[in-house]
Amino acid sequence: MHTALYHLNTFAMNNFIYHNPTKLVFGRGQIARLPKLIPAGKRIMLTFGGGSVKRNGVYDQVVAALVGRDFVEFWGIEANPSVETLREAIALGKEQKVDFLLAIGGGSVIDGTKLIAAGLLYDGDAWDIVLKGQADKTVPLGTVLTMSATGSEMNSGSVISRQETKEKCAFYGDYPVFSILDPETLYSLPQRQIACGLSDTFVHVLEQYMTTPGQSRLMDRWAEGILHTVIEIAPKIRENQHDYAVMSEYMLGATLALNDMIRMGVTQDWATHMIGHELTALHGLTHGATLAIVINGTLRVLREQKRGKLLQYGERIWGITGGTEEERIDRTIAANEAFFRSLGLSTRLSEEGIGESTLGAGTTARRGMSTAPWPGGFSKPASDGAMSHKKIPAVGEAAGIFVGWNVYSMAKVETIVPFSSRLFGLLT
Repeated sequence: MHTALYHLNTFAMNNFIYHNPTKLVFGRGQIARLPKLIPAGKRIMLTFGGGSVKRNGVYDQVVAALVGRDFVEFWGIEANPSVETLREAIALGKEQKVDFLLAIGGGSVIDGTKLIAAGLLYDGDAWDIVLKGQADKTVPLGTVLTMSATGSEMNSGSVISRQETKEKCAFYGDYPVFSILDPETLYSLPQRQIACGLSDTFVHVLEQYMTTPGQSRLMDRWAEGILHTVIEIAPKIRENQHDYAVMSEYMLGATLALNDMIRMGVTQDWATHMIGHELTALHGLTHGATLAIVINGTLRVLREQKRGKLLQYGERIWGITGGTEEERIDRTIAANEAFFRSLGLSTRLSEEGIGESTLGAGTTARRGMSTAPWPGGFSKPASDGAMSHKKIPAVGEAAGIFVGWNVYSMAKVETIVPFSSRLFGLLT
């Protein structure tokens, strides 16, 4: 019988306050409920991406539901929404005296709309809000979700890019008042987009799970339930993405992965996301695709800090129980990487044409999430404050990528782990 390290280390749950005010309206045909969800008399702005909602019929459903309502439309919010585009939406919204926002799209449209919601009530430049990390006041917003990945439909977070400086930063606004999730809106998505959504969902869970051993049995089991579900449904989606039951599991799983529920009282580690954001800012690589690459390097480099949870993850998710602890960790990381490859995603930077020049680009995660408020109203470890204003090479050569808040709680020390290109092992 082996002795699992994760059975030996036990930590108490952190204090927390849980409050998620978003009303989730789930199922086919629920877009028709919009008139009951948006208060009468509101001047509404509908926000969209590039036009897929016109091809898949969602636009027609929304417009039909809002017959007789006063609304204006704003189109063109990009994947990885840019502040440059959102400034235009804010200007239109102020001109039209908008007092309710409805985002129709995926995480990018919803993230962008959260900044619009804050910008409508702010006299300065919208990028100031992003740099501050927290919106003071916001116009209420609802969402009609058409792409599952980010969980933005049921959280307060948003990630915004600034094209002119190649920055990508997080800020926190308010939760959507409601979100409509109709799994049939996912039927027409390209397979790669779904693969990236599954990747994003999976890594959202790992960032909240692969942290402190033994802190909460309940949070661990909830997280593991989502991981098992994603692993089970991924091949079924590839076979038939018109299977309502399977797409329902995907859609709800992505929401639950980042709506604050699985991180109550436990530590988190968002290092993989921070590095992924920098890769997106520099190269335009889809967010979920960056995570499929970076997470495996993160686990390799932090195998000692994450030893207990890696052993638990290997046993409970991948059934890895035999061999030495080192062998089990090796097999667990290999199984993790194989899962992302089964989605059809790259797991090396070189496979996306990204080479050494990126590692020496001198880009800095100027604030990333290290200075932003803790997502969902949770409190950051006090030790984080000592580093909150340092400039940290984002994917950089040996000197110090910030590895996430969780490292502090696990190691009980402030730690910056060096990531050289060789150590990270992502180029080959």
